[in-house]
Amino acid sequence: MSESGDAAAGDSNSPKMRVIRVGTRKSELARTQTDSVVKMLLNLYPGLQFEIVAMSTTGDKILDTALSKIGEKSLFTKELEYALEKNEVDLVVHSLKDLPTVLPPAFTIGAVCKRESPYDAVIFHPKYAGQTLATLPEKSVVGTSSLRRAAQLQRKYPHLEFKSIRGNLNTRLRKLDEQQEFSAIILAAAGLQRMNWQDRIGQLLYPEECLYAVGQGALGVEVRAKDQEVLDLVRVLHDPETLLRCIAERAFLRHLEGGCSVPVAVHTVLKDGQLEDGPEDDVQRVGITARHISQGAQMAAENLGISLANLLLNKGAKRILDVARQLNDAR
Repeated sequence: MSESGDAAAGDSNSPKMRVIRVGTRKSELARTQTDSVVKMLLNLYPGLQFEIVAMSTTGDKILDTALSKIGEKSLFTKELEYALEKNEVDLVVHSLKDLPTVLPPAFTIGAVCKRESPYDAVIFHPKYAGQTLATLPEKSVVGTSSLRRAAQLQRKYPHLEFKSIRGNLNTRLRKLDEQQEFSAIILAAAGLQRMNWQDRIGQLLYPEECLYAVGQGALGVEVRAKDQEVLDLVRVLHDPETLLRCIAERAFLRHLEGGCSVPVAVHTVLKDGQLEDGPEDDVQRVGITARHISQGAQMAAENLGISLANLLLNKGAKRILDVARQLNDAR
């Protein structure tokens, strides 16, 4: 399927006419997210044409195992990166939280789009409409694919049971509504908002209840690191505040050596939105290239994430993470 805009007559600032192939997962949410990025690019470069190439990933195919148990680092990105490597697509749109903090050397994140709500949301079975996690009956089962969510919420709501639920957004909502197994499920609020399903949100989980995942709510555009033409094309999509917050978060996660098998969560706030000018260079920070945004600000964000990780490691976080990995492996 292809999407195209009217050619911009005489626009010398637009890239030369060509078809840009955009890789995406096949799920409805992934397609919706990809369409939103293509729409932004079409508004900026109306002379370009875009072809969307959808494919299934390992994470989409293995649905009977919790994410933390699969043991694969690139669950939702490997097949898309293979297509990128083979020049079958020119760029790939991801949920940034799905992208590992260490990318293969041939790839980089060329754009981090403006973040939507990073919070988690609770969707209740219709018979529990109007409830909260705190008011659900004893032993109610709450579905989540995330060890991060389960670890935090089990501690705060010990009267609840948490069970893995897999599948795309549509599948999980259908399991909740049509079966009696789950009293509620936890999903990312941003995904529900992008699908215009925000009316299903029964409770938003703010940081005092549940810290969110690294990069949650932001979209990342992955490209070939040496494809300067596409890098120049997508760089305008960088949102500076989102970029700096996500650099700090990804640096924090990478320094802790976290991933799906350990419950690492964050909450970031950019208190001073003023960015100083800095020299352009090709430095990648936690897999992200943003030449036109202050390198000093990016370095400060990366150092902040590393400093916080070191602070937690000095307080015993490594032992906790090691135990979490061992317990996950033993399940």
